[in-house]
Amino acid sequence: MMIPLLLVLAIATSTAGWAVRRRRVDDPHRSDRDVLGVDIVVTAACAVLLAVAAVVAATTEPAGQAVVVTTAVVAVLAAAVTGSGVVRVVLAAGGIPTRADNHDDEPDAPLRGGRVIGLLERTAVAASLLLAWPAGVGVILAVKSLARFSELRAPRASEQFILGTFASVLWASAFAGVGWLAAL
Repeated sequence: MMIPLLLVLAIATSTAGWAVRRRRVDDPHRSDRDVLGVDIVVTAACAVLLAVAAVVAATTEPAGQAVVVTTAVVAVLAAAVTGSGVVRVVLAAGGIPTRADNHDDEPDAPLRGGRVIGLLERTAVAASLLLAWPAGVGVILAVKSLARFSELRAPRASEQFILGTFASVLWASAFAGVGWLAAL
């Protein structure tokens, strides 16, 4: 039961970080470094919780009870969705401008709707991996690529797409890995 608790802590950390970030974005006296700092702290905290969950899952005997496994799977899916902070950190590290929470203060940010698409993408990737269907990740990425193809000609759009997708898929895959370790 420790693994779902750790994953719930990751979800709570991400949710609290989202609330703090939202306040910072709406603050007229904010700086971009303040907002990015929140993303970095939340991403680091979630990554530590993920690592601890992975160690606990790898070193404990699986409970094997359907309720515990179901709880772990639900917690894994919910935690995998929390990766928007890591995507923003990766994009900032790559020097890619983004529209912070749909505020149009970055006119050079080419791709719209990335936050919602990322939520769906991370959920689908984690679910396909938990269902032992790794080919599903290829299907998800192919559909996303085809849907975004016409937008990728804009300046910096391809970099934003590649870095964001890569960070998002790795984040969801890491949580799905914890789910596999917990269920084995």
